[in-house]
Amino acid sequence: MKFFSIGPIVRTTRFVRMASAALLILVGSSLLVAATTGYHLLKKYTFGAAEGSTREYFDYVTVDSEARRVYLSHGTEVIVMDADSGALIGKITGLKQDHGVAVAGEFGRGYISDGAQGKVIIFDLKTLKVTGEAAADKDADCVIYDAFSKRVFVMDGDPHNATVIDAKSGSVVRKIDLGGGPEFAVADGKGTIYINLEDTSEVVAVDSNSLKIKSRWRVAPAGGPTALAIDVEHHRLFSAGREPQKLVAIDSESGKVLQSFAISGGVDAAAYDPETGLIFASTREGNVHIFHEDSPDKFSEAETIKTEVGAKTMGLDTKTHKLFLDTADFAPAPAATEKNPHPRGAAIPGTFRVLVYGR
Repeated sequence: MKFFSIGPIVRTTRFVRMASAALLILVGSSLLVAATTGYHLLKKYTFGAAEGSTREYFDYVTVDSEARRVYLSHGTEVIVMDADSGALIGKITGLKQDHGVAVAGEFGRGYISDGAQGKVIIFDLKTLKVTGEAAADKDADCVIYDAFSKRVFVMDGDPHNATVIDAKSGSVVRKIDLGGGPEFAVADGKGTIYINLEDTSEVVAVDSNSLKIKSRWRVAPAGGPTALAIDVEHHRLFSAGREPQKLVAIDSESGKVLQSFAISGGVDAAAYDPETGLIFASTREGNVHIFHEDSPDKFSEAETIKTEVGAKTMGLDTKTHKLFLDTADFAPAPAATEKNPHPRGAAIPGTFRVLVYGR
């Protein structure tokens, strides 16, 4: 009879147990990172009242991570801030009520949507001097640049259309009838523009070359969608609505809603960080809801950070992973009326500020 040593078996079993324990620790650490992002207030920058404005108004925050600039829509002006130091680089003035800023670095141009004028103001990225303008439409709101088609897309809310502008020439190409009031839009860089339609609670997909609508999808259980972000690699959209207050993850190829989460009131901006897999949604109530893309088909609620009331607009710096939000002080809300049962206090001129959050 031969006797065999059980030492190798014991050592192998011990190794398997140790490896399994290490794997559990690794998975646990990953889940812990996803559950607690550690975002907190880093800096606060205050700016004075906008030149020529009688009220305090602010809207989109656009971060140019490559050029290290932050563009802040501020009523009659656009403030250009250094993304690292917070220093004022310059201002673009003479506007009536600007909303968004789109940057086309390859042409050295920026594009500002001015809803009060129904125009897009074109400026030089180096000098910040206005070089031209293009006719948009009433309530020109969100504006984005699509590098695939070399076109600028402007969301005209009240007329329910999008104005398309050739980024190189600055001339209007066409208007697209969207069949609903557009809010935010994102480009996938491969020839498709996705647009939230607030009044119909839909997302539409537009071919950026043919300018034809390819698909139209409902965003239920969310409603009244405003904010929109995209994960290009995994074909995922993140649409956030106000009625009901939900953020939904959508397959951008099929339009299928994969998952939904409750959020606070007055959502106005969303962002996706491809490096960390984090999804952000900022609301007027003063919250940034953070979610994690565990896999392309599974998402989890990571954290909600308290910001300030009114900080509903937001921009993400994909280089440093910092968030830029803006807000102001607000006067007491007036008494409720039948026509306005939920009044809000007006923003106080001269109190505009930028909040920077990071880890």
